[in-house]
Amino acid sequence: MNKRILAAFLTALLLLSGCSQPLMSPATSNNETATTVKSEAKSNTSTTNSKQTTYPTDDLNLPRVAVELVKAVDGDTISVMFEGKKENVRMLLVDTPETSHPKLGVQPFGPEAKAFTKDLVEQADQLELEFDIGPNRDKYSRLLAYVYADGKMVQESLLEEGLARVAYIYPPNTRYVDKFDDLQRISRDKALGIWSVENYAQEDGFHPEEQDDANNKNNSSRNGTTATQSPKENSQKSKQGCDIKGNINSKGEKIYHTPESPYYERTKQEQWFCSEAEAVQAGFRAPK
Repeated sequence: MNKRILAAFLTALLLLSGCSQPLMSPATSNNETATTVKSEAKSNTSTTNSKQTTYPTDDLNLPRVAVELVKAVDGDTISVMFEGKKENVRMLLVDTPETSHPKLGVQPFGPEAKAFTKDLVEQADQLELEFDIGPNRDKYSRLLAYVYADGKMVQESLLEEGLARVAYIYPPNTRYVDKFDDLQRISRDKALGIWSVENYAQEDGFHPEEQDDANNKNNSSRNGTTATQSPKENSQKSKQGCDIKGNINSKGEKIYHTPESPYYERTKQEQWFCSEAEAVQAGFRAPK
């Protein structure tokens, strides 16, 4: 009788133990672990993707036209053979500083922008144009397009390097303007290229005098003196009605500007002269 009671008691203990802690097979355990890992990986991927800006144009597969390069004209202009004719192509939505403008001359970072574009298009095995939905030509009969060098858009590269600003936004040719604005914002925050000089690149164009002012201030700070006439001399010249401005540019060139000079209003005088002869005698030259 005692043996029967003991056996029943042991059986009951085994049953209670099995109910309180259900056994999990090795296969089930592995499956649940794998599911957890996949879930965490998916979560991490989602977090990473949420930090990357996407644009409606990212998935567009628009037609491009293959062209043959003739030469790089400027940072934002190239010459190509298009449909059997030599054509100038103005890159849409960007503007780079000038290198050979009849009035503006050579602007800071213009040569750098031209060299950058020249290198991209000359080294490319394939050069292509993509047109927007608006007019394909500007008032100068230049083609308006997005330029690709081996699949990489040149406009994007210029903006990433801080060698161009977003400009000439004329709907409906605005396909990539949102993306361009973001690229410009990044390079501006990093103070790259044209953004390294405060107020040089503005909505109405480029202002070389801002770089001249910055360089003059730096030179004065390093030398412990100013590169201008004394305040007393400047005041006397001004009172005498002397209106020729003397300025020292970023290359250290001494240039004078008469009231007829196109740069006169934008030039900050460092010295006043009463005549061009006086300016020349002081080592200054007329602007080119």
